[in-house]
Amino acid sequence: MRRVPCVEAVVAVLESEGVTTVFGAPGATILPLYAALRHSSIRHVTVRHEEGGAHAADGWARATGDAGVCVGTSGAGMVTGLHAALADSVPMICVTGHTADIVEVARPVTKWAVQLKEPAQAPWVFREAFRIARSGRPGPVLVDLPIDVQRGTCPYDRALDAPLPVAVPRPLPRVVRAAVDMVCTAKRPLILAGGGVVTAGACGELLELAEHLQIPVQVTLMGKGAFPEDHPLFAGLPGIQAQTRWGNAAFLAGDLVLAVGVRFGGRHTGELDVYRKGRRFIHVDIEPTQFGRVFEPDLGVFGHARPVLAEMVAEARSRTAALRPGKWVRRVGELRRTMARRDDFDDVPIKPPRVFREINAFYPRDTTFVTAIGLHQIWSGQFQTTYLPRRYLVCGQAGPPGWEVPAAIGVKCAHPERQVVAIVGDHSFQRLMEEVGVAARYRVPFVIVMINNECLGLIRQEELPYDTNDAVDLHDGEGGADHVKAMESFGCPARRVERPGDIRDALAWASAEAAHKRLPVLVEVMVEREANAAMGPALDAIKEFEPLPELVTVDWSD
Repeated sequence: MRRVPCVEAVVAVLESEGVTTVFGAPGATILPLYAALRHSSIRHVTVRHEEGGAHAADGWARATGDAGVCVGTSGAGMVTGLHAALADSVPMICVTGHTADIVEVARPVTKWAVQLKEPAQAPWVFREAFRIARSGRPGPVLVDLPIDVQRGTCPYDRALDAPLPVAVPRPLPRVVRAAVDMVCTAKRPLILAGGGVVTAGACGELLELAEHLQIPVQVTLMGKGAFPEDHPLFAGLPGIQAQTRWGNAAFLAGDLVLAVGVRFGGRHTGELDVYRKGRRFIHVDIEPTQFGRVFEPDLGVFGHARPVLAEMVAEARSRTAALRPGKWVRRVGELRRTMARRDDFDDVPIKPPRVFREINAFYPRDTTFVTAIGLHQIWSGQFQTTYLPRRYLVCGQAGPPGWEVPAAIGVKCAHPERQVVAIVGDHSFQRLMEEVGVAARYRVPFVIVMINNECLGLIRQEELPYDTNDAVDLHDGEGGADHVKAMESFGCPARRVERPGDIRDALAWASAEAAHKRLPVLVEVMVEREANAAMGPALDAIKEFEPLPELVTVDWSD
């Protein structure tokens, strides 16, 4: 077997694993790898900050379902991005040139962090890195390449190498039968689809099971897109932040929850006694250590979501013909008709729900949205409608501010044909707004819709119980940012909107400008500073801050 430069073997593995784009910030100790990339088919996008590179790789991975790749020098700036990817089960490979003990720094926020000691390890370590990133509950892997290793050679033959297999664990048949028993004997069952359904590519199987047994389907924030939200069986979002009123009402009325690929995070469950009372839980997960981590399910089903749901469909079909909608389905539909929140406000300053009304009305159903953390994310989860998997990409658990713009770059690089929209807050935008320059340089067009309340809105709302409104202003007197001028400084168009009737025209203008000029375009919507999002400590204790439609009482008695 012939010997080749170590970095040549690394690049060959990357190409073989399907990598077409990497996002990075070059430095002296990673230059041998960069020299090898120059002679490859892989496109390199130079970011302004290592964190931006990690978030761009994250966006690429969420959009494609495969591992995104970022490259750095020390890699210290990528730690936040690794944490976000680990928290949300996103496969990602981070490659660094050794200038600090990044392996120990990254170990708590990766599935595997490893430093190569010998050049001959390179092909095998990178193959294993991709296998680990994709296997089980996906997540990030960091590979550290000291420069002496990069400069070495190793035996390698591309024709004799291939990606390592990734296991797809199937459930035990008797466990599937037990799960179907529980579902079929429940009076008011619900399916709760989390991000794991999207990750597993199991949305088709979810739809088949729901339609065959006529079970209403709910989604978590991470699960948006797993089930079309205009489907008659869609039952909303339960939760204490990103939630729908009718979703919480339906959840609290249910007597069994089939939770698939759900981690039961605190922003979803709220107080557990309320969340659990009066209902049984079946928990389907590919990671067995998730069972009982938050509370004990009545049945745990270990396996990949796609074969689990497919085998539940087969078992259900063996027992009964397709069911017709029953009383429970009709009740959930009535909740949907009678418990929606208002989004038709004409107030000035603009109320945030109106922004999402216009977004829903303007953008096609296959538009890809990205959003991160803050009140803008919560309003988005409460009001935006989603129809397809991998079209609503949300940084759900870690929630680093600034994630949206670089993530949108990653999405658009992965799918140039898609329309991509980043929903940002003013604070989140400012965290990594230098990455707008990256999108401008590489002609990566997308629309940025900013919900600008000129403060740290979520923190301001969280301060209410403390009777304070301190340290949250971003535009109080001197020092505030003019976001329109900031965009223009990068050569990118921007428009500020202050009246609700102007929002839709601005969205149309931005979409046309982005497509024509091949640039990111900002629509800055000035909203009410003191606007609050509906939330509370428990599913039955959500505080509403805006006027509601007249409540229609629904009879839940059997």
